[in-house]
Amino acid sequence: MPAHTIPFEDVLQKLSVSQESGLSEVEAKNRKSMYGLNQLDEGPGVQPFRILVHQVANALTLVLIMAMVASFAIKSWIEGGVITFVIILNIVVGFFQEYSAEKTLSSIRMLGSPTARVVRNGQSQVVPTGDLVPGDIVELATGNTVPADLRLIEVVNLETDEALLTGESLPVAKTSHGTFDKDVGAGDRLNIAFSSSTVTKGRSKGVVISTGMNTEIGNIAAALKKKGSKVRPVKGKEDGSAGFHRYMQAWVLTGGDAFGHFLGINTGTPLQKKLSKLAILLFFVACICALIVEAANDFSSKNEVVIYGVATGLSMIPASLIVVLTITMAVGTKRMSKRNVIVRKLDSLEALGAVTNICSDKTGTLTQGRMVAKAAWVAGRGTFSVGTTREPFDPTIGEITFREGAPCTQSNRETALDSSKLRSGAVVSETKSTERYMNIVSMANVAHITLVDGKWTARGDPTEIAIQVFGSRFNWNRQRLVGGLDDSEFGDWHPLAEFPFDSDSKRMSVLYGRGSADREKFSARWVFTKGALERVLPLCVNIQNDNGEAQPLTDEDLKTINDSVDYLANQGLRVLCLASYEWTRPEMVDYSQLKRGDVEQELTFCGLIGLYDPPRPESADAVAACARASVTVHMLTGDHLGTATAVAKQVGIIPARYENLAADVSRSMVMTAMQFDKLSDDEVDHLPVLPRVIARCTPQTKVRMIDALHRRDKFAAMTGDGVNDSPSLVRADVGIAMGQAGSDVAKDASDIILTDDNFASILNAVEEGRRLFDNIKRFILHVLAENIAQACTLLVGLAFKDRAGNSVFPLAPVQILWVIMATSGMPDMGLGMEVAVPDIMDRPPHDLKTGVFNTELIVDMVVYGMWMSILCIASFVIVVWGFGDGNLGSNCNNAYSDECKLVFRARATTFVCLTWFALFLAWEMVNFRRSFFRQKPKGDNHCWYHVFYQWWIDSRQNPFLFWAVIAGFVTIFPTLYIPVINHAVFKHEGITWEWGIVVVESLLFFGGCETWKWGKRIFFHPKAERTSPRRRNRQFTARVNDSSSVGMVKMFLGMWSACGKRDLGRDARWMKWAWCRRFAEKRSEAEVAQPLLT
Repeated sequence: MPAHTIPFEDVLQKLSVSQESGLSEVEAKNRKSMYGLNQLDEGPGVQPFRILVHQVANALTLVLIMAMVASFAIKSWIEGGVITFVIILNIVVGFFQEYSAEKTLSSIRMLGSPTARVVRNGQSQVVPTGDLVPGDIVELATGNTVPADLRLIEVVNLETDEALLTGESLPVAKTSHGTFDKDVGAGDRLNIAFSSSTVTKGRSKGVVISTGMNTEIGNIAAALKKKGSKVRPVKGKEDGSAGFHRYMQAWVLTGGDAFGHFLGINTGTPLQKKLSKLAILLFFVACICALIVEAANDFSSKNEVVIYGVATGLSMIPASLIVVLTITMAVGTKRMSKRNVIVRKLDSLEALGAVTNICSDKTGTLTQGRMVAKAAWVAGRGTFSVGTTREPFDPTIGEITFREGAPCTQSNRETALDSSKLRSGAVVSETKSTERYMNIVSMANVAHITLVDGKWTARGDPTEIAIQVFGSRFNWNRQRLVGGLDDSEFGDWHPLAEFPFDSDSKRMSVLYGRGSADREKFSARWVFTKGALERVLPLCVNIQNDNGEAQPLTDEDLKTINDSVDYLANQGLRVLCLASYEWTRPEMVDYSQLKRGDVEQELTFCGLIGLYDPPRPESADAVAACARASVTVHMLTGDHLGTATAVAKQVGIIPARYENLAADVSRSMVMTAMQFDKLSDDEVDHLPVLPRVIARCTPQTKVRMIDALHRRDKFAAMTGDGVNDSPSLVRADVGIAMGQAGSDVAKDASDIILTDDNFASILNAVEEGRRLFDNIKRFILHVLAENIAQACTLLVGLAFKDRAGNSVFPLAPVQILWVIMATSGMPDMGLGMEVAVPDIMDRPPHDLKTGVFNTELIVDMVVYGMWMSILCIASFVIVVWGFGDGNLGSNCNNAYSDECKLVFRARATTFVCLTWFALFLAWEMVNFRRSFFRQKPKGDNHCWYHVFYQWWIDSRQNPFLFWAVIAGFVTIFPTLYIPVINHAVFKHEGITWEWGIVVVESLLFFGGCETWKWGKRIFFHPKAERTSPRRRNRQFTARVNDSSSVGMVKMFLGMWSACGKRDLGRDARWMKWAWCRRFAEKRSEAEVAQPLLT
């Protein structure tokens, strides 16, 4: 029988699953092997044929094919055969490398796929939707995407958007208790939640009945399985007609799209597109170089001239540039996944290193998200306090004390409550005010606390779990009052309507009916509301007394409430307001038609509850590290201003005594959303600093904050978890969704996902983004400098004429191919895997507008390339004219003869020099400015003689690069000394005394590179010094000596933004020296700080 035709109890029985404990992990694994993954057939996935085509359709391969054709056309069989081998080798190696990279990226994308909250082994856990199996118990909430076809077993005001399935534009209200005919259409199966539909309202629990292609959406996908057309549409007139030129336009645009896709210039990330265009540009440059060679030889058709042109053209082609980039990105995403960061969009890899500002939520990101209710004020009764506990889900652990009066009243004495009296529920039932308060705690709450196998488990939002645990301490929890299921018909209370918490309203309200003896009517109906004080208190007109009766709310009561909120918030507690009233309107047939505004009015204030969510231990260090990296952290939270400020001080987002800064600065650093939203854009732009903390934040406030940062030319990252956070995630330069607490809508709008919801993982992502950006610059610089060296050497070599007047090339075509294959591919991949430099998080973010091709890289590329070319030409000249007689022989470009011996030896010397230079340059690229002999900063135990062996240690930090370079050195010897291969293939001869030239020129190359880096360090030193700790401390000293208020403000802002709260002790010697200079010797920092602050 279909699931929609029978009660859900029968469905559960047929699937052999309990609604309380769900499936076991073993059973889920067995069913997964039986039913397969829960995913639609999205096509072939990683396509080997497409990758193979991509290996052929790139500038390098196209030029090689042209060179092969030219070689065979002039019957240069050896060069043609070698080029053919290189083409095949390059395609095969590139294919397997890119295939592996694509597989890695595909697996990473799977990690970022939507997730579902299921009940397994009695515990609520988050699993990828692909792991769902028939029988899984799934929990749904507003904003979730239904992960599979579900038979609903518990429904509270659930509505789903099924437009994707049925075309119905309005949400569909669901039920769990009804059954329907077998032949009823999918749109009328109201007890089924269909896969891929979206929960627009309410919450529910259901059991999986179909997965993957067996779902309703899977059936549709199978019937309509075809790819979208890639043909550009013809622009026609209103009547549908179109002229011939419109068809021509569509054909040309379609052909252009196909050609661009073939060459890779309109697919991939922005950097991949840019490098594809660069490769095409170099292709044309190669053609121009070949034309120059022909022009220099009067466009001769002689074989040696053609081969020379081929060699010059090959020298300009960047070897495997796009493949290395793809592999580097794949390795980067894999490293990020190990650091709890899932990359959804490859564009974000390039953007992460440029982030200047991070806008983060507080709860669960900067804090642990494991809340404990520490204080509860029952109006008319007194204040309950909960002692220390290490088990936040266990309601039996932790002492509870009580004192009369509000929290702000400190004069009353606390008394400990008897545990047996608490567990019996007597503490609640002895006064009506406490019972009314606890009803709100338990029923304006959808969390579940259960004891499974002697262990307390919790399901639900961390805030509601903490409140539900508090109610369970008094034996007054939801399960006791409502029943096992939220829509159970057998509990004392029955839910009639629910208005869930969202980031706009910042409150939750429920309407419950209390059962009567005949169960036909309710003996009473009550509205229970909890939420932010400023969203609930304005709706309150009364306050309860000790008997739980409502009395008018006075100004004195309001003062007590606000003072109590401030008192609790200043202790770092998150404060919620609780209110209720009895619903006396006529009974309704369908309560789901009620509007929030009809229910949330004329409330009675019942009390407050304070929740403690401790900061994560690593948050303060992460914020301080962000400050050192010139990344500003903003906290945008929905909590009370006092709570947000207290946590911001603890983690170092704002100074502990920021109030003593200049008035306009202190006002700007901490604001509420109401204050920020009242400001116009111009007023926001004129603030001395943008707020570091915004409390009671709304989704619109987040969007305005992103816009304000953009107007200040900042590059912002924004975190979000709710449905309403999607606009700010999209607007931000890098949208960051929470993997555990985030909704599917937020994840779909994000660029990256944090699997652990931890702020420190954002810092990991930024660090990996900077490392990846540096590595891309490394291998691009290495490849292009090498291309310049080869091209310049060959173009200058046009001046070397033999007796026949033909140019004698200093490098043969096969030699160039060898250099491309041996010194570009593997070493460049090694550079792409290079670890981060030690100071990567102690420098400002890079400018994404400039990208990798900044001024420094372009100048470096020219300098290194020209220096390599000069030395290569010098080696050729020294052998031929310095130690030889200058005889360039005849036909030495084609074959070996006795008169060509000198040319072949000179060519071999040049070849070895170029190969060694390229390999040494790969090591020099590990750090753009630091010496190869000291790639890391000096340690405490550094001595001058460490320079002689430290390079050996540093060069082995990247094993892949190390062995790639060693392989390049070793494989050059067979090419020199194996007979036939050296003369016939490489057009050179084994060298002897010429090794002395190679060694000397290698030393000169190293000396030139080190001199250039030394010059760069001198040039950039003033700029670097402005951001160095020592420089900042000198600025600090000057501002200490400046007694004006402006100087004092600059001092504290500069000190805080430069170092962060936890970083103040990093340069304690300099700080203390500066402070003592301004005031007096041998005075403590606290004594010095006091007059500074006052």
